[in-house]
Amino acid sequence: MELLHIVYKQYRWPFILVIGLSLLSAALGIGLIAFINRELIVSLNSSLSVLPQFLGLLLLLLAVTLGSQLALTLLGHHFVCRLRSEFIKRILDTQVERIEQIGSASLLAALTSDVRTITFAFVRLPELIQGIILTVASAAYLGWLSPKMLMVTALWVALTIIGGWLLVTRVYRHMATLRDTEDRLYADFQTIIEGRKELTLNRQRAQQIFDNVYGENAKTYRHHIVRADTFHLSAVNWSNIMMLGAIGLAFWLANGLGWADTAVASTYSLTLLFLRTPMLSAVGALPTLLSAQVAFNKLNTFKLAEYQADFLQPPVAKSWQTLELRNLSFHYGEQGFKVGPINMTLKRGELVFLIGGNGSGKSTLAMLLTGLYQPVAGDILLDGQAVHPAAMGSYRRLFSAVFTDVHLFDRLTDDDGQPADPALVRSWLVRLQMQDKIELEGNRILNLKLSKGQTKRLALLLATAEQRDILLLDEWAADQDPHFRRIFYRELLPWLREMGKTVFAISHDDHYFLHADRLLEMRNGVLTELTGIEREQATLDAVQRTDTPES
Repeated sequence: MELLHIVYKQYRWPFILVIGLSLLSAALGIGLIAFINRELIVSLNSSLSVLPQFLGLLLLLLAVTLGSQLALTLLGHHFVCRLRSEFIKRILDTQVERIEQIGSASLLAALTSDVRTITFAFVRLPELIQGIILTVASAAYLGWLSPKMLMVTALWVALTIIGGWLLVTRVYRHMATLRDTEDRLYADFQTIIEGRKELTLNRQRAQQIFDNVYGENAKTYRHHIVRADTFHLSAVNWSNIMMLGAIGLAFWLANGLGWADTAVASTYSLTLLFLRTPMLSAVGALPTLLSAQVAFNKLNTFKLAEYQADFLQPPVAKSWQTLELRNLSFHYGEQGFKVGPINMTLKRGELVFLIGGNGSGKSTLAMLLTGLYQPVAGDILLDGQAVHPAAMGSYRRLFSAVFTDVHLFDRLTDDDGQPADPALVRSWLVRLQMQDKIELEGNRILNLKLSKGQTKRLALLLATAEQRDILLLDEWAADQDPHFRRIFYRELLPWLREMGKTVFAISHDDHYFLHADRLLEMRNGVLTELTGIEREQATLDAVQRTDTPES
């Protein structure tokens, strides 16, 4: 399996040590059977020294077997923890556009279901390895006792394994389908949880989603999990009954055909009984490992960024004066909504407003400006020098942003990731009228359950605390009451400009357009600057003119 190969590459020497312990455990197990055969079956040794020797071998076998299994389990958990951490780091390093294409439901399923499946597999992995090693070692010992009986018994066991494998492959097919169904179920869970208010109001929609969306996916999941469990249980029972049949076969070969004496037949039966549990455990563990391979394959289908251990801290251009978007174009897919070509220049310290109807491309322009979306054509220039894609991380350090779908973090940090300046934080809490709403413990925010307007205010505090040059605000004032909206335009924005910030604000508040240094408008993905009479006549009605919906 590819999964085991990767474990071997990443943990070569610990893996070799674990396999060595497993081999020693198998050798001790066969040695114990040989001891029983020699001392208790063939020689009928009744001396008092036999029991201490037997108990000593038994305790040694217990210690080595337990040690090998614990070592392999520990190795597996280390690998799973590393796998999860690398996957999260790859998500952090992947372009935002790609993450949006994958969707949060699929990523959450990967981080929970897939990683959990791989964890379970490594818990069962010792059973599979023990079963394989003990089977090989036992075959060698039985071959030494009676080669003829081994040949027939081996054919019987081979038939057992082939039958079990054919059943297990059916398990694998259903597991692969189950994993795809899980993605759809996670999306259903997300819809039900995030749309709970609307679904409470509209019970017809709630029933439609429950019956036709979630219900269908749940039935598909149930069908395939039942089939997978059916084939799994069939494989276990097949192996169980066939191993019992092997014991009867051994006695028939010895006593019926005269291939061996009763002592050899008893040893064969004892060995097969000893093998029965490890072999059944191995067969039982195999579907779990196959499910882990399905989960591992799923993790590799997301096409995330390659893993890099370090968080690169690119330098930031502190002395820039102009930022230019030159012939910048972007589109969603081959036939999706198109933006551009965009031509725009921002000057350091400017306060620029962007207006436009719903679906006009304002938020897409914001993503392009901040470097979160990669354009299909055109350039971004700082002081006339094109920003190379490899330097985009350094370019993004110019920006702090409050997006419409704002996410609150519970740590106030500066541009270097250190605790934010306490004096700056206290000052802005007063300006935002949040000094009595927010509880702080050092730079940690203790209460994040706020109204929408308060959430946006706290997000603005988080953004300003970073002390970056450019602040992008996407419909920030939309959730504020009229009083604080006035404070935002007449007091907060001038304060930000006094701090030396360049502010790029997406706004629909036509009453406050006069506070901007420049007024830009997006229409059908095309950017223009409003000047003179056009700017004076920019009203809310003008902003809400019909545009082509954004895909």
